[in-house]
Amino acid sequence: MIQPADLPDTIAVFPLPGALLLPRSRLPLHIFEPRYLQMLDDTLKTSHRVIGMVQPNPCDRDADKLHSIGCAGRVTQFSETEDGRYLITLSGASRFRIREEVEGFTPYRRCAVTWTGFDRDLGRPEADTTFDRAGFMDLLHRFFSARDLSTDWDTLKDAEDELLVNSLSMLLDFDPEDKQALLEAPCLATRRETLVTLIEYSLRGGTSEEILQ
Repeated sequence: MIQPADLPDTIAVFPLPGALLLPRSRLPLHIFEPRYLQMLDDTLKTSHRVIGMVQPNPCDRDADKLHSIGCAGRVTQFSETEDGRYLITLSGASRFRIREEVEGFTPYRRCAVTWTGFDRDLGRPEADTTFDRAGFMDLLHRFFSARDLSTDWDTLKDAEDELLVNSLSMLLDFDPEDKQALLEAPCLATRRETLVTLIEYSLRGGTSEEILQ
């Protein structure tokens, strides 16, 4: 497991709309753009092998603006295809807050970050003592049925609280702003409550845009 002292002050960031990484979770990625191939090559040369996943947050004045909070992951699996693409897995280490973007000569973006305020991300898995597992699974059944989705229900039923909530937060098809809300949840119980709200609203035919207003 990565230690606080191993986390660098400056990291490469990968702005990818809708792609959510959470601490102690795994995110598979397919890397093929030249600038991100270079990012991965450079990252693999470091001792920490850390890349920051962050949601774009464009506005009228700045089309390249990023959300201030992202999550860093360590490259823990890596393979190269015959045509030069990379298939990697990032293991979520800790969330971070962007202090400023660093100018430089790399084709990808780099940011100076702080890890302050996210101490629990590097600790043990969280438990949700108020989790109504039976009610949640019933809601999930209705959601999957409405979306015509399939899954391994036995695996979901047996999953630990954090693995279940975080995996669904990462995998379900919510808007980028909803994904950001799930990322920024201060604890597992809050993330679960946010996830339930998003699922319930989807079942009622609402839009995620209205949830956040």
